[in-house]
Amino acid sequence: MTKVKESSTYHANRDIVLKTCPVTYVMNKIGGHWKPIILYHLLSGSKRYSEIKREMPHITEKMLIQHLKQLEADRLLIREAKPVVPPYVTYTLTESGRELDAVIKEMAKWAIKDMERNPEANVGAL
Repeated sequence: MTKVKESSTYHANRDIVLKTCPVTYVMNKIGGHWKPIILYHLLSGSKRYSEIKREMPHITEKMLIQHLKQLEADRLLIREAKPVVPPYVTYTLTESGRELDAVIKEMAKWAIKDMERNPEANVGAL
């Protein structure tokens, strides 16, 4: 895949949309398949990497690590490493991450209703 030049109109347009469209802003932060699921699991409190992985058995380690780093970079979670052997790392939602509680729960409520309305749509969802 060819890298898009930083000076391209694509980047200029993307920056304008990110600054003016709140939905685009949110989807840039929490969009994709795995980020909302990670956030959902962290709503119940801090978790270690292994706990998150256990709750999401279909995600690869690479994807989980990548998304945790992105969520940390977007300041939606905090990674805290304790200086012990073996390393003890916990992930906790920031204030911004916790404010997504209502959004994530509404998405889950909508999904439950929609799955009941369209049970055939659930086949092969993962």
